[in-house]
Amino acid sequence: MPVGGHVAVDPQRLQTLQQAFLDLRFGMFIHLNMATFEEREWGDPTLSPKLFDPKHLDTDQWARAAKSANMGYACFTTKHHDGFCLWPTKTGSANIMQSSYPHDVVRRYVDSFRKAGLKVCLYFSILDLRADIRARTVTPEKIALIKAQLTEILTQYGPLTALILDGWNAAWSRISYAELPYREIYDLVKTLQPDCLVTDHNAGSYPGTALYYTDIKQYEQHAGQKIPPNSPVPSQSGTTLQSDWFWKKAYPTSELASARTIVDDWLRPFNDNHCNLILNVAPNRDGRFDDNAVARLAEIGGLWKNSGPAPTIGRSVTITTPDLAAGKPAWASASDEAVGPDQAFDDNFRSYWLADRGKTDAWIEVRFEQPVSFNTLSIVEALGAEEYGETSRIASYKVEVERDGAWVEVVAGVKPAHYQFHDVQRTTASRVRLSVVGKQPGITEFGIYDEPRAG
Repeated sequence: MPVGGHVAVDPQRLQTLQQAFLDLRFGMFIHLNMATFEEREWGDPTLSPKLFDPKHLDTDQWARAAKSANMGYACFTTKHHDGFCLWPTKTGSANIMQSSYPHDVVRRYVDSFRKAGLKVCLYFSILDLRADIRARTVTPEKIALIKAQLTEILTQYGPLTALILDGWNAAWSRISYAELPYREIYDLVKTLQPDCLVTDHNAGSYPGTALYYTDIKQYEQHAGQKIPPNSPVPSQSGTTLQSDWFWKKAYPTSELASARTIVDDWLRPFNDNHCNLILNVAPNRDGRFDDNAVARLAEIGGLWKNSGPAPTIGRSVTITTPDLAAGKPAWASASDEAVGPDQAFDDNFRSYWLADRGKTDAWIEVRFEQPVSFNTLSIVEALGAEEYGETSRIASYKVEVERDGAWVEVVAGVKPAHYQFHDVQRTTASRVRLSVVGKQPGITEFGIYDEPRAG
């Protein structure tokens, strides 16, 4: 049922799907695309699709190798950052039918893995260098192209466990959720496949105790992203068996990650921390796994067996809509030197407002030109930020709205966690104030959201 123009997602159903995903424990990432034939990690968007030619493509071999490692699912790269589509898209984008191997590779992958009893996920890059979908170039026509391509892969290949998105709201792609609205894509996926988890590679941008713009928190382990201890949210950590994501000429004889490292250092500890491991195995230019990769996967399977359901998760706080306070005019009771209140409303979890030194109570406030409605609040203290320290400085807090010249309390608490989230009764106001008591407290983000809710 739509809520405020958005698709309402049942939180209990979402939690069930997240738990089922964690119960799969271990998966295979499969990077095959133009970059496979270029000795690169990103394909050159100016090169001809004719370069793509996995003459002896064997997706059944991939599935057998995944089964030998006792994996529960896999994810395949339908389109990487250069924009070449591995299915016969009708959108006009460069695709598999223009290559030297004119066969639907996505179809072959999903059929092989389902036949082997493995769950199927697909990867899709929002960044698209062939279509010139990059930061500060996004247009309604380009958003329509993305939606058309996603509609194809969500309607032609059966039910997906998850859709993994990449190249969006990352420091290196710089396509923001404002320029290319997150919720529009999320609603499309949930309309076409309500049980498909949407998982975006944005772990570097948001704190780890809530699900910001994703159903499953993504950690790109290969890029140094680490799961925080005792993480409460359902997560996935991605790394590689070989040295990189796409196949290189040295791979048939190169060093691989050891089976012991994969199982004992990654897989088992991650599983105990509400996190799956997804291990990339890169097919070669024939479209097959190298012999050394096949052997290592079997060795992993000798050490690892899925022992049943993963540790149980609770309901996660989920943010899918824009922060209404981001970039809006901000005031404070006082600020320490140059760390003003605007830094608590800049959608940046690395900057922060700091109360004036010597003060034990302070407030920050955001003001809107027109009244806004909201039902979700986030309060993130600056713990771990430069010169702030790891110990909370906040003893208590409250959020108020201005109504007819008086301040009315919306929510209050004591000794908050590093990240504090509140579902509140839908409230409309032009001024929203956060007051804190403590020893020169600092706030990295005070977020105000209007999340779609069922009922």
